[in-house]
Amino acid sequence: MKQRITGAEALMRSLRHEGVDTLFGYPGGAIMPVYDALYDHRDELNHVLVRHEQGAVHAAQGYARVSGRVGVAVVTSGPGATNTVTGVADAMIDSTPIVVICGQVGAAMLGTDAFQEVDVVGMTQPISKWNYQIRRAEDVAWAVSRAFYIARSGRPGPVVLDFARNAQVGMVDYEPARVDFIRSYVSAPKPDMEAVREAARLINNAVKPFALIGQGVELAGAQTEVRALLEKAQIPAGCTLLGLSALPTDHPLNMGMLGMHGNLGPNVMTNQCDVLIAIGMRFDDRVTGNLQTYARQAKVIHFDIDPSEFNKLVHAHCTVLGDCRQTLSALLPLIEETTHQHWVDGFAPYAEREYNKVISRAIHPTDGPLLMGEVVRAVSEASRHEAILVTDVGQNQMFGARYFQYSKPRSIVTSGGCGTMGFGLPAAIGATFGAPERTVCLFVGDGGLQMTLQELGTIMEQGAPVKIILLNNNYLGNVRQWQAMFWNHRYSFTPMLNPDYELIARAYNIPARTVVERADLQEAIHQMLSTDGPFLLQCAVLEEDNVLPMTPPGANVDEMLLEI
Repeated sequence: MKQRITGAEALMRSLRHEGVDTLFGYPGGAIMPVYDALYDHRDELNHVLVRHEQGAVHAAQGYARVSGRVGVAVVTSGPGATNTVTGVADAMIDSTPIVVICGQVGAAMLGTDAFQEVDVVGMTQPISKWNYQIRRAEDVAWAVSRAFYIARSGRPGPVVLDFARNAQVGMVDYEPARVDFIRSYVSAPKPDMEAVREAARLINNAVKPFALIGQGVELAGAQTEVRALLEKAQIPAGCTLLGLSALPTDHPLNMGMLGMHGNLGPNVMTNQCDVLIAIGMRFDDRVTGNLQTYARQAKVIHFDIDPSEFNKLVHAHCTVLGDCRQTLSALLPLIEETTHQHWVDGFAPYAEREYNKVISRAIHPTDGPLLMGEVVRAVSEASRHEAILVTDVGQNQMFGARYFQYSKPRSIVTSGGCGTMGFGLPAAIGATFGAPERTVCLFVGDGGLQMTLQELGTIMEQGAPVKIILLNNNYLGNVRQWQAMFWNHRYSFTPMLNPDYELIARAYNIPARTVVERADLQEAIHQMLSTDGPFLLQCAVLEEDNVLPMTPPGANVDEMLLEI
């Protein structure tokens, strides 16, 4: 039976109809009717009051990435909406399903430069999967259902709803909507069996096959299918940054991380394999290096749900369009059981060389200041490699990705394509709501932490149990490394004069501890992990540590530097 209610109330009911239980937001004038309606739904919709609108979007991203559900952010118009733009762009390039709901001036005032009016639709159209301006209360249920369907289906991404104030207060005979089909939008095409058979033929005839595992595997929930493929045909694999937890770190066919700061073996062998199998990845420039020399010897098979990724950067000899869980399921019966032991064994010398020259020194130093790598590995081991890794951007991100280890899917949350400093702290907050049963460990640098430092207030209010590991080197570390390598050590505005982070944490009622000496590290980590609720562990690390190996910008993917 229809019931006459306001558009704001219709939004609340539509969100519940979509299964939403958590919102991240910040109120303001143009969204006030929505917040008034939310007051009556506090038992059903848990609203997390962030301290800045950018934090709301990043928290929604963290929630989505670990839960597999759509994250939701609610903000006001004008600066509230513009403050979400970075997060929307970040979610777009990293295929993260979120819905951002922005307040807007009344429809009659649009285009008049009214107080806190901005063109949200025009501003976010290039960086969102879909956006829509709700001008009538009658359109709320349809718009919300369509937004969630688009955000979560196909290649996931952000959707922005610009909610005019008159539509919030207007009355409507509400009934829930369910959008599960859009004529012009094919979310997941059925597998093309001819393409699947061609992929099987190339794989079965391969002598030196190599698989590249991307985040698309996690998004599709295809971890089991990927493992079955690798194990049936004994195919070694490398993982992209966002795909690292799609395959357990200790799986014998997992050869490590791909790309600029990835592992030596996977990068070198990319240019030696005869069949390259890319699954749910987009051949990002940080993975490929110089495209003119990238895997030129290989037949390339590309599995992806987004046809725009095919042949965009790397020519594929076989493209398999569709949800990779479906396409891999169709492929598996066609794959012959075989072994490529000699080829798999060929990765070992590179792994040994990298371990001796880089890894052993990074995680088992014998003297000198603490190193980022040893801190990351120590936290990973203390959490039995079962925690969720969240990182900010910079050296903390690369050391975190390299030396944290993964045993469960959906265990890495980081800003990949956009590289957003300030992402880590709010994303970690969101992750604690998306996976409350898991430990969330945030690795962050002193630069990135200060970009969204105010979200410590959100942690304080919510009691969000984020374990913050601050790798403090008093530098913008990644930029400093590039200045050292390519700009003759001219450290232009990268040294940081830092505040007393431990004192700041305590001001927010967050337990904190600083570690300087190696002998204190293990006990401090134990204290952090055994403390209920949040904790900040500041580690004073070597100021001029460098992330290695490294493929210099523009170099061939197999031209990795092991020392500088």
